[in-house]
Amino acid sequence: MTHPFARLTPSNAVIALILFSSMVRVLFAASIGLGIDESYMVAAGREIQISYFDHPPIAWWLSWGAAHLAGSEAPIVVRLPFIALFAFSTWVMFRLTSYLFSEQAGLWAAITFNLSPVIGITSASMVLPDGPLICALLLSAYCLAKGVFDQTGSTTRWWVLCGTCAGVALLTKYSTALSLAGAGLFLITAPAGRRWLAKPQPYIAAAVALLLFLPVILWNAEHDWVSFSFQGGRATGTRFRPWKPLITLAGEALFLLPWIWLLLFAQFVKAVRGGPKDERRWLLCCLAAGAVLLFALISAWSSQGVLFHWATPGYLMLFPLAGVWLAHQEIVRASWLRGGLIATLTVVLAGVSIVATEVNFHWIASVGGGFKKITDHESDAIDWWSLRSQLVERGMLERGNLFVGATNWHNAGKIDYALGGAVPVVCLGNDPRQYGLTHPLTAQLGLDALILDEHMTLESAQQAYGTRFDSVEELPPLQVMHAGRVALRFNLFLAHRLH
Repeated sequence: MTHPFARLTPSNAVIALILFSSMVRVLFAASIGLGIDESYMVAAGREIQISYFDHPPIAWWLSWGAAHLAGSEAPIVVRLPFIALFAFSTWVMFRLTSYLFSEQAGLWAAITFNLSPVIGITSASMVLPDGPLICALLLSAYCLAKGVFDQTGSTTRWWVLCGTCAGVALLTKYSTALSLAGAGLFLITAPAGRRWLAKPQPYIAAAVALLLFLPVILWNAEHDWVSFSFQGGRATGTRFRPWKPLITLAGEALFLLPWIWLLLFAQFVKAVRGGPKDERRWLLCCLAAGAVLLFALISAWSSQGVLFHWATPGYLMLFPLAGVWLAHQEIVRASWLRGGLIATLTVVLAGVSIVATEVNFHWIASVGGGFKKITDHESDAIDWWSLRSQLVERGMLERGNLFVGATNWHNAGKIDYALGGAVPVVCLGNDPRQYGLTHPLTAQLGLDALILDEHMTLESAQQAYGTRFDSVEELPPLQVMHAGRVALRFNLFLAHRLH
């Protein structure tokens, strides 16, 4: 054995991996502000509901619960549940791979799982639905494997647990449906799966999952199916672009790290070629196929584009296959594997360090002008606390007849998070998302509005909002301060009495 955990048993090595990686994530999560999606989820999710415009409720509930338990919305507080969930996910990845193949393969699956940036950094430490989704999908896959392959006793409990975990996954993200379809494909095509089709257990599992998901269906029915329509609309388009799937796959490779993606995809192709006769590999292949293939295909015609991280639940199921291959390489090419592991760890830690230090010290711009595009988006990773302090200094937040208006949902989330719920924040744009439900413009009738926008002039503000208010006047601008410098500047307008 030649990896850094050589003197430990695989299970102890995974525990050491969990402790080390969790420490890195806590430091990273405490060093940068909430991103756009994170700020939006924390702020727009202050009013707890059984579902939300963008996604089902689990991720929203986690950040809401953490904030209320700690009495704080600090980034590290609302991110801690997601860090803890990923630590558990690493253990489940190890157990799933160990059960299907071997503990040594489980260790390598857990290592590569943690080294993939889109999974081991973004999903593992940020307020996003992907973290709880990954945990629920891994648990459901483990329970499904035990239900199908375990011959030591009654497996009904594993099927019920599988349905429960699948239901929790559905309460996290709608793309879970692709994994459930993959499970169905396995039951139909694999001999071990077909044996269960005449038994009640798979149908009990499906009923449990549907029962857990029922509140989301009812919420959508009460809100004109707005969430289903929003997510489903992303697959619509009118123009066929045959090269887009290649771009999508390349983006997924970049997010996972190209050499890790290549390993995962190669094992996926190998499992497809092997077919149902290798039932354990085929199970993982079926669970992965929907997300890996469908999002790449949808990108060929989607008018809104496919985000590269959407396929993560598919690649998730390929790490056990990668673990088997790496465990074999450990025997035949130990020195090469050790060097690759060290190099990958160096790349990941360097990337995390660069992001954290740039956000806090703004040093990249001094290296050269060629990095300006990177620093242009730096304000997305800082918290706009200075907006609140400036508005407090001006006495604006003490007025009882005022709301804050943002021109898009991105800024609405960042501004609302910074103001801490001191005043209602309303999205004035055409795509308000959750703000259209929790803070609709019609609920602010008769109130004045502070409107913030980076580019709007007094003339354009009057053109856009003059008919909605009695009058619009310009106030001195607001500045988002960070690390002793102006990170962002907002033009500020006071609009009197909303019609």
